[in-house]
Amino acid sequence: MPRMRRKGDLPRKTCATCGKPFVWRKKWEKVWDEVRYCSERCRRSKGQETGPADVADRKLPG
Repeated sequence: MPRMRRKGDLPRKTCATCGKPFVWRKKWEKVWDEVRYCSERCRRSKGQETGPADVADRKLPG
């Protein structure tokens, strides 16, 4: 049986849309080099934001 890995030992990337870090998942095993987004929501909204700087520049209503 394969040995367990700690979550801290898994590879990490930064999401191209929101800028948040995310870790490797088993379902991305064969395509890890191609993964750019942390979630389906970020992948769908890829043209709306370019990173964390856009989030900081937005003004909140009020």
